[in-house]
Amino acid sequence: MIRQAHTNSREVMIADAIRDVVSELRMVDIADYIAFIRMERFGNISDLVDSAAELYFMPGTLRLGHGGEAHVTWTGEPRIVLDLELRPQGATVYFSLTMTAEKAAVEVNYVNFDAPDADPEANTLSLENSLSAARIRKTVVPQAQRPAA
Repeated sequence: MIRQAHTNSREVMIADAIRDVVSELRMVDIADYIAFIRMERFGNISDLVDSAAELYFMPGTLRLGHGGEAHVTWTGEPRIVLDLELRPQGATVYFSLTMTAEKAAVEVNYVNFDAPDADPEANTLSLENSLSAARIRKTVVPQAQRPAA
């Protein structure tokens, strides 16, 4: 795939948006990911992704795509790669999430806009706005404004 100039900024945006979800996904033992991938139990991984995403995104916004890969060798660092789909209103982002012991990375493969603009920067701004709208935000009511019990 030929990388376009706006791909890097979109990858950073996606990585920032799913940072909390990735933290949740890291709570799962790597041996479970390896077993699920090797035994092609992608439904189990899909459930893990759905459970992690429901804490931070509206239902159906983030889900497992076509599967994943487990890269495990005797000498190297284990690496799990999940194909994910991010579906905020107006766009679908197909990307890979790579998780290792120390870091995670996002690689955007394709972005489909329902109503694309000719300007890639306008599309990126639209994606950023739709991602923000799809987030579940926890609000804290100050103590003084809480109703008396």
